Amino acid sequence: MNKKDIANIRKQFKMNNDLLRITDMFNVYVMKESSDIFHYQSQPFGMLDQDQQELFLHNFKKLLAGNLDEKLFELRFQRDAENNSQLILHKGLLSSEVEDWKEQMLQIVDKMLNSRQYDKDIVITFIRGEYLKPKKRRSEESEESDRDTVFSHPFILCSINNTQEPKKELLFDYVEKEFKYNIVVDPIINLNAPMGGFLFPSFSDNAADVNHILYAAGKIHEPDYQFIEEVLNGEEMMTAQDDKIVFEEIIKDVTGDQLSTSTLSNVYEEINRMIVENEEEEVPKLDSKDVEKVLKMSGVEDISPEKVEFAFKKIIDDDKYELKASNILPKFTSKSIKISTKIANIAISPPDLRYVKQIEFSGKRYLMIEVEEDTVIEGFTMIPEAFGGGSPEEE
Repeated sequence: MNKKDIANIRKQFKMNNDLLRITDMFNVYVMKESSDIFHYQSQPFGMLDQDQQELFLHNFKKLLAGNLDEKLFELRFQRDAENNSQLILHKGLLSSEVEDWKEQMLQIVDKMLNSRQYDKDIVITFIRGEYLKPKKRRSEESEESDRDTVFSHPFILCSINNTQEPKKELLFDYVEKEFKYNIVVDPIINLNAPMGGFLFPSFSDNAADVNHILYAAGKIHEPDYQFIEEVLNGEEMMTAQDDKIVFEEIIKDVTGDQLSTSTLSNVYEEINRMIVENEEEEVPKLDSKDVEKVLKMSGVEDISPEKVEFAFKKIIDDDKYELKASNILPKFTSKSIKISTKIANIAISPPDLRYVKQIEFSGKRYLMIEVEEDTVIEGFTMIPEAFGGGSPEEE
């Protein structure tokens, strides 16, 4: 799934939407002390009152929020995994009987409970339904409505939510004119911040892809690797942070960890150009040949295909690996590059990196930033000084 695919299905989770038909809902309550199923309940989603539907739809929308490789991860299923979740979910998707579907979902819950002990009571919510995506019109002159032909995507979505202890409150009774202690023992299900979940199957090019599943982490940059491997049986995956680190290590290895700020700025600009000029919906990827090309066009000397391939093999043990350009440089215009020194840490945007230089003067190193106007610190305009600390008049 790409960013557009996820955005399309995410925006369908709203009331009175004829492009999303949620048929069945299955809630499972798990106790933290024993990791046992305390209670489960199945019912048609349409039987919930409107307020409940809105709460859950908001929860599902929250689950699918975030960027790919940061909070959302498309996983390929492991081959030949024991008690494979791909097969369990596929059976549940194709099942015509609600009882059969519930049985498959309980198998997923069992895998979760065998994987770890939760520190809070949790509620695991499964829904299954159908997402209808209108086919694009062939031409503006066509009289055919964009809803006359649709792509049908059956799916299963799982959302995992923790519970909160009810607040202890002191109330005032107007009728009895007395203070009362509010005693509430029922836990509150936190639907505003799902702990994680998944969408099966993935969708790509208006077709279902049962070999992949979309996993949603609870927090950005914090995927649950144990859940991914033991519950979903997903293959090992690379996050956006992983890609960025790998790219940086490859560049360091190829250049000997010596790169001028202007050259580094050129590298980021070249990658940004690839993203901007990309006409495909899929994010452009960089293999060893692409990285070699980027470095050459950025002014890095003594670069060869063998040198870059060796760096890929050394850093990630795969000279055929492809780095997602958006992971290396997610937001070119707003993302800051951190410059770390013993004295201070500075953040600067990639395009402005060319104005930063490290120089030596009188045996000392200085970080020099070229500016075109007065520098203001905390509202105070700095007075220009001659290099070396003297006043302009002394030079």
